[in-house]
Amino acid sequence: MDQTLERLESLGFTLPEVPAPVAAYVNCVRSGNLLFLSGGLPIDGDRKVIGKVPDEVSPEEAAEGARLIMLNRLAVIRDEIGSLDKVSRIVALNGFVNSAPDFTGHPQVINGASEFLLEVFGDRGRHSRTALGAAALPLDVAVEINMIVEITD
Repeated sequence: MDQTLERLESLGFTLPEVPAPVAAYVNCVRSGNLLFLSGGLPIDGDRKVIGKVPDEVSPEEAAEGARLIMLNRLAVIRDEIGSLDKVSRIVALNGFVNSAPDFTGHPQVINGASEFLLEVFGDRGRHSRTALGAAALPLDVAVEINMIVEITD
């Protein structure tokens, strides 16, 4: 077992099955030593974080959704390269929050993903980031995040 997966499990998390894309795209594209991961949604089986923030979903619940997305994206990475130890750096996150027009707490929602990556990867988890509000997201989810990851062979 790789050390990063052990770290993840010591934090009380288990990687889910790789989620199937919900439209005409693939979960991940590799170009050289970079992985470009498609936008992940906060869905794992019956667990879904759906609705507008903060009207239907609290910012804290949306941040938990962002963490759930990262678990799903880590499952995609492991499926693609075989071991999370091959992640040399999380390069960038782009987060989108399904938000009410007057909500401005997008960074706090996406912190759910950023802080989780720092817990799991340490300094390898430091990344650049965008946190934006959106009028609507696919399947009415509260948050969607895509990412770029640098890997080693």
